[in-house]
Amino acid sequence: MEVKVLDINGKETGRTITLSDSVFAIEPNKHAVYLDVKQYLANQRQGTHKAKERAEVTGSTRKIKKQKGTGTARAGSIKNPLFKGGGTIFGPRPRSYSFKLNKNLKRLARKSAFTMKAQESNLTVIENFEFDAPSTKNFLNFLKALGLENKKSLIVLGDTNKNVYLSSRNLKASNVVTTSELNTYAILNANNLVLLEGALEGIEENLSK
Repeated sequence: MEVKVLDINGKETGRTITLSDSVFAIEPNKHAVYLDVKQYLANQRQGTHKAKERAEVTGSTRKIKKQKGTGTARAGSIKNPLFKGGGTIFGPRPRSYSFKLNKNLKRLARKSAFTMKAQESNLTVIENFEFDAPSTKNFLNFLKALGLENKKSLIVLGDTNKNVYLSSRNLKASNVVTTSELNTYAILNANNLVLLEGALEGIEENLSK
């Protein structure tokens, strides 16, 4: 699969690059994508929710009324869950929502996500670039040149580039990551995927193992 390489101004450089069919042109596995996204979102949950049960609520343990003869249901404690201020029945407890997926399935999910973006023509390859200093204005000009200023975009760098990352940090719609930080959710959550040339080798190497 061949795609044109653009420069930082969104213009064609006259060069093309061949994307690996084993990464960008497979038969997408939607169930693998579903599981990987589900795991990512589950891992974002803190799981610190907690409700007090009857043994943890502050209150007297005295029997509040006699057992029989009141005409109402028997009650042994003011902390009864049926009373206002009582404990919670089967309330949430701290827990981890994470679950395990094997590496091959996660690779398949990422390759499927890349293929979907390529099929939708929402994948762009840019030649490597750097900023001399952090500049949100320069990064905005870069997005405007690609027509992405009002769209959610994911820019994938080959190596850590502090100036490019800092330039994008104030923009909610843009996310800058390196190849090692890529995940299926981030790829699919973006309207457009922008890959720097230097990132392609790392992506194909990681997903071809």
